[in-house]
Amino acid sequence: MGAGGWFYVPKVWTPYGGWWSNPTHWKRNTGIAGVGIVCVATMLFSVSAERERRPVAPFRQIPSQSWCKHAKTDDPRLK
Repeated sequence: MGAGGWFYVPKVWTPYGGWWSNPTHWKRNTGIAGVGIVCVATMLFSVSAERERRPVAPFRQIPSQSWCKHAKTDDPRLK
């Protein structure tokens, strides 16, 4: 019925803060990193959608044709 006891904790430096770390402002930092990742992913998606070309029309319609800039030019079957 105690609060535990002595735990063996090796004296090793770790980049993530140790064994029982609780970094200050971790929620804010995680949010900032998440917003940054979303911004970069959005920019990559828009560049990819604007540069996507299909020299041969696909056999059936694929999802990326709905946001591709050149889909109607590359596949004349599209409306």
